[in-house]
Amino acid sequence: MTMQTADARRQTAGRTSVGEPPRLGVLLSYLRPEEKLILAAARARGLMVTPLFDRELVLDLAAPDAAAGGLAVDVVLDRSVAHSRAGYTLDVLARWGVPTLNSAAAVALCDDKARNSLALEAAGVPTPRTLLAYSVESALKACEAVGYPAVLKPVTGSWGRLLARVNGLEQAKAVLAQKQELGSFHHAIFYVQEYLPKPDRDIRAYVVGDRVLAASYRTAAHWITNAARGAVSVPCPITPEIEALALRACAAVGARLAGVDLIETDTGLKIVEVNTGGEFRGLMSTTEVNIADEIVVEALRVVREGCAAPAAHPMGTVP
Repeated sequence: MTMQTADARRQTAGRTSVGEPPRLGVLLSYLRPEEKLILAAARARGLMVTPLFDRELVLDLAAPDAAAGGLAVDVVLDRSVAHSRAGYTLDVLARWGVPTLNSAAAVALCDDKARNSLALEAAGVPTPRTLLAYSVESALKACEAVGYPAVLKPVTGSWGRLLARVNGLEQAKAVLAQKQELGSFHHAIFYVQEYLPKPDRDIRAYVVGDRVLAASYRTAAHWITNAARGAVSVPCPITPEIEALALRACAAVGARLAGVDLIETDTGLKIVEVNTGGEFRGLMSTTEVNIADEIVVEALRVVREGCAAPAAHPMGTVP
């Protein structure tokens, strides 16, 4: 589908008149501190802001555009924490020609850890060795292939939930059997990753557009160093290596707003995953950059360009 410019869309879809500020929709599950800051930053810039709570949306798949579907927006910023709702909503918005930050394709790719890892590998981005398996028996073989300890992750999920480090065969059998009984077919896709020792920390680099705005070390005594699991964020200098790898990783998945997780290894930095959710609460204490305002500026750039971010190529490179 040919994408129109923002002004043309307003004229054809009955939206705001040319010259008026863009209408920013913010897709939400609930208001966290980050979303409150984003809404405040957008309003401070004089934008017309519409919070779109995912639980309240009714999306008419037969509607030809957003205006007919009851959404008076020119661009939508995805801040939903419900991956399934966000995915379907972004698909509908793409059908309606509404640019989004991030694109539906990038969010779908990054919400699936296996596809995320595949895109990074295909693009030549250094990442931990990862294997997929579809039965407990084959997953045990995958654990043997990467060596113990091995890391087991669900292919979907956030905040370090349901991750496990298994130290040997019997522990792996127990964890895999439990995963198999969780009910969702996603848990029957076994994502097995090599365990790479790290210095009690990882690195979160925050990318907006073509810039790494800030980076932090997330430090914890536990091997899972997510801020949601209690890790403490301290400033991390943005080295040329961090910047280059973070931007390469975002290009591989087609993201222009993302938190990129890196770990330090004996052979250099490796990318663990790219998170299009882009949480930055922990990062705010480590930088003077106004991250919320930069996100709003990027959303304005998206609507000026008249299209969403380029979709990731199926094999992990951006055309």
